[in-house]
Parts: sequence; C-alpha cells; structure tokens
Amino acid sequence: MAEAGALAGKVAIITGSGKNIGKAIALALARDGAAVVVNGRGDRAIIEETAQEIRAAGGRAMPYLADISKPDSVAAMVDATVREFGGVDIAVGNAGLRRQTPFLQMNFEEWREILSVALDGAFIFAKATVPEMIKRGGGTFIGLSGISHHAGSVGRIHVNASKAGLEGMVRGLATELAPHNITANTVAPGSIDTVRGPSAGGPQGRGSISRGIPLGRQGHPEEIAAMVRFLVGPEGRYITGQTIHVNGGMFFGK
Repeated sequence: MAEAGALAGKVAIITGSGKNIGKAIALALARDGAAVVVNGRGDRAIIEETAQEIRAAGGRAMPYLADISKPDSVAAMVDATVREFGGVDIAVGNAGLRRQTPFLQMNFEEWREILSVALDGAFIFAKATVPEMIKRGGGTFIGLSGISHHAGSVGRIHVNASKAGLEGMVRGLATELAPHNITANTVAPGSIDTVRGPSAGGPQGRGSISRGIPLGRQGHPEEIAAMVRFLVGPEGRYITGQTIHVNGGMFFGK
C-alpha cells in the first residue's frame, strides 16, 4: 500500500467491506494511502481478514463490527474511527441486503428489513460521518446503488425502492453539502461476479447472465472499486450529485 498515494492522510469508512465489492473498495483506497475502517454486521472473521490483508501490504486498517441500521452502533464506529485515525474524509455506503421475493408473497417486515439497511442505513451513516467531514474541511459520500430499479427487475421491489431512494437522498446531499466542500455520488453496478447467498436470487450460470450484457461478461469487483476510487480522489472533486453506471452496457441511462 502506497503511503504517499493520492489518498495519503485520508480516512475512509466502507460499510459491508469484508468481501466482494466492499472488500475491493477497501483494498483500492488503502492501496492509494487511505486509512480504512473495514465494516461488517456480524462476521468478525471476514472483516479482520480483510483488515489484515491491508496491513500486510503496508496499509492502515481497523476492522469494526456495526449494524448500519442502528444509529448508536454507527455513531460508536465513527467515534472509534476518529480516535484511531483522527477523523473521517470518505464514507462509502456499500452495506445492503438482497432478497428475491414476489410482491404478492412479500410481507411488510421483509420490506422494512431491506429498506432499514440500504436506505435508512445510508441516512444514519451520513448523519454520523458528515459532521466529521465538515471538521476536516470537506469530504466525499458514496452510495452503492444498482441496476435493477433502472432496468426493471421482478421479485425485488423492496431493493428497487431502497436504491431509488438512496439515489434521491444522495442528490439532495450533493446540493446541501456542496458549501462544505463535500461531494456526494452513487455508483450503480450492473451484474458483478461476486459470491452471493442463496436469498439474493437471480439467474444462475455465468453464461446466461453474460448473454444479456453487450460487453459479453460480468464485471469484476475491482472495476467498481476503481470508479469509487476515482470519485473519492482529487480527480473526482468536480463530480457531485451523479449516479455513475458501471454495467457493461446492460443499461444506457435511457
């Protein structure tokens, strides 16, 4: 990890960063010099493994278990970050839950469970981190969105609603926080080659998925991480209020 990289001196919290896209983001930011808080909700071993990987490469990392849907838990994580690293400059909201349930079978409890993390959690995360960014003279908030609510997807109306709401929230943050030198954007991945639990649903088999993608393949977590790294770095300071699609052509923003 390059201590003299473009993110040297910056402190980043990435929620849901023990594996897949979140882990790739944590590694990318640490590689460029940021101190990173690796967050997860329940699997301590996996966040400690990611943090150790960063440290082994010469970077700075702290694993921290916190439920992003709980204000007290998030506040404690931010307080620990400030004590350990001195502040917060970058907040990346990657945590989310995925379910594949037809609307007529979906109950209100499941609906609320999904929104409590992807939408309520983003609000809670921003409320806890933005004041620390203001103290540092600026910062960056990134939300991880998706493609299903843009292109259309069955069995995921709760996920769709949460991600659409996230994008709206981030646009509002971009406007309100601009005077504080804080940018806010969402990155919307398409079909990414990650390890998912059985509840995530979706088509099986990489070949069938890839046939619907103009570039002919799924994306890699590192390709999403590269976009996040661009947006949080010095090169991305004039970009705010945007949803950046990274999907191999599955959705063209029509």
